[in-house]
Amino acid sequence: MAIYDENRLKSGMKCIKYMILTISVMFAITSILLIMVGSTIQGIYGDFSQFVDQKFITPAELLIAIGFLMLAVSIFGAVGAFKESVACINIFAFFLFLIFILEVGAAIAAFCLPNQTSEMLIRTMNESLPLYNDNEYVHNTFDLMQSALQCCGIKSPNDWCEYNVDSNGTCLIPRSCMENINDSVYDTGCFRRMNMIISQSAVLVATGATTVALVQILGVICSILLAKTLRRNKSLREARRWQLRQNLGLIVDTNVNSSKNLQNDYQIIGKKSEAKETKDVEQAIFTGSPSVN
Repeated sequence: MAIYDENRLKSGMKCIKYMILTISVMFAITSILLIMVGSTIQGIYGDFSQFVDQKFITPAELLIAIGFLMLAVSIFGAVGAFKESVACINIFAFFLFLIFILEVGAAIAAFCLPNQTSEMLIRTMNESLPLYNDNEYVHNTFDLMQSALQCCGIKSPNDWCEYNVDSNGTCLIPRSCMENINDSVYDTGCFRRMNMIISQSAVLVATGATTVALVQILGVICSILLAKTLRRNKSLREARRWQLRQNLGLIVDTNVNSSKNLQNDYQIIGKKSEAKETKDVEQAIFTGSPSVN
């Protein structure tokens, strides 16, 4: 029965061990994807940072940090599972839970952002548009947005007529509002397209963080099960070693007692033999002595 329990314990431990190794590899791949997604979104926000508040950039930065942390933890977990170290597995589970909390925080923050995107863009664009001719950074950001997204103005090209006019009152449309000098001006405002990009980026961050967080729950559970199985297996091994030492000690004591008893028997036999020889000698002397007349 003990052998059956030990074999069952070993097979269960091996199954959980390989599951953690598989999860660690999955986490390593996922962490690289998180870093790539976070870097891409941060790059998009960085190009249009004039129109994007810092609170929109923070979830992307947090996603990158989580990716690097998860990559390190996944390597640590794989090493711990391979070496069957209870301490390493417990630390692995702790860091997975810590990363899970960070991902939940990032997901909650990102899910709340799409509802605030419209208000933020209207405010930042209206604040930046009057600075187009005075601020080089604002000038370059507007040109990049209009040429890359093929849009013009905030809601329409007419937005430029309020702030960008010549001495004759003629509305001056930036060159970035058209693909070529002879082409017509883009008739779509940039607000709608910027709103779609920022909102979708926030949803992408939230979805990615939530998906990875759900998978990490499985990693935490497997880590706890493996640590528990390793402790039970080590306890069983120690119990068997103790029992083996006890049995060996009992055998040694039995052999020592047997040797002592055998030695005592030899001594008794020797004494009896000596006494018998003495008696025989005395009898021979008495029998062989001459008679006195």
